Amino acid sequence: MSSKSNTKPDISQATSVSQQLARQLEATAESDEEEIPTSASALSLGVRAQKKLLSKLSSKSVAKIFIDETSGRILDNIHKLARNYSGKKDADKLLKSIIKTIVKMGILYKNDLFTEHQLKLIDEFRNRFHSLSKSIITLYEVDFTFDRSVLTRMCKECQDLTHKIISTHLTQKSHARIDFVFNYVSNLAFLEYSFNPNSTVNRAIIKEIVEDMHSLMDAGFL
Repeated sequence: MSSKSNTKPDISQATSVSQQLARQLEATAESDEEEIPTSASALSLGVRAQKKLLSKLSSKSVAKIFIDETSGRILDNIHKLARNYSGKKDADKLLKSIIKTIVKMGILYKNDLFTEHQLKLIDEFRNRFHSLSKSIITLYEVDFTFDRSVLTRMCKECQDLTHKIISTHLTQKSHARIDFVFNYVSNLAFLEYSFNPNSTVNRAIIKEIVEDMHSLMDAGFL
């Protein structure tokens, strides 16, 4: 489809989709302040101030604080897969939901607001997500290993853990975002589409995701 001169630039044409969506996050940061329960403490007011500050930062700054370059490329490639599968609207919603969740959990973590129990759950999530990432790598590198039941089970475990981690900090709006993200990426039709061995386009996208996952694993970040 040809684009017209008066049409807004397509988000996929940006250098980094995750950075473009981070810019959109700035506009909503203030309106979402209520998602972290506040009290009359200096700490809670500080958290609110940090969230408000996000709306003033450049998109590049927001992305660099919470999303490293390699992870950003993974998010951009997930956006490509989602866009090819279900269209721009759903793909943008998926990436916005991921970025908003990362940013809000990052603020909570940086301010030591998680309880000891929640920190243990975060460690458990890291272990489960590491296993999920290894399974994704195996799906790409080893033929005939597509097992939807394993992937969907691992996604569900990560989903449940995320809900527990934020349970006392964020509102139902954030829980809904988490459900949208995990339900989308664990959907059987989306998984079969993404890992279709006959799709050279998707195969190339998954290859880039796997290479970046290897880099994060080698650096101890995944």
